[in-house]
Amino acid sequence: MTIDEDKIVDIDIHKIMKCLPHRYPFLLVDRILELGEGKIVGLKNVTINEPFFQGHFPDEPVMPGVLVLEAMGQVAAMMIVLRPDMQGMVTYLTGVDKARFRRPVCPGDQLITEALVCKLRGRVGQVKATARVNDEMAAEATFSFVVAKNLLQKG
Repeated sequence: MTIDEDKIVDIDIHKIMKCLPHRYPFLLVDRILELGEGKIVGLKNVTINEPFFQGHFPDEPVMPGVLVLEAMGQVAAMMIVLRPDMQGMVTYLTGVDKARFRRPVCPGDQLITEALVCKLRGRVGQVKATARVNDEMAAEATFSFVVAKNLLQKG
C-alpha cells in the first residue's frame, strides 16, 4: 500500500487482524477510517459487553485509562505496519509521555483516535496520539516504539 496523501479508507477488522497480533479481549481497534503519510484515524466502538466493565466499575462503567492508551497505541501501530517497508513487522511500546485524560470513555461511546508520526528513524519512532468522543478530547499521549520482525505471523 502506497500512501500519497491523506485519504479516507475503510480498513476493516479482518485486515486489522492480519496486521496486529492482538486478539480478544485486547484487540481495541475496530476500523481504520483515514490513512495518510504520517497520519491515521481509527475507531473503537465501546460496548457494555467489554469484559473490563464487569469490574471497572459495575455501577458506573468507565473504560480504564490504560486501555484507552492501548487503543490509541494500536491505531498508531497500524499506521506503522501498513508501510510497505514495515510489512510483516510488529511494534513494541518503549515509552509513554505526556499522557493526559480529559473525559471518561463509557459504553456506547465511539472512541476516535488520530495518530501523527513525530519521528521515525529506521525502526525506532515516536507518535503523538489523541482520542476523542463526540469531538471532545478524551485522552492524549506521545508514544515511543520500536519495530521488530513479527515471529508469530503466518504466511
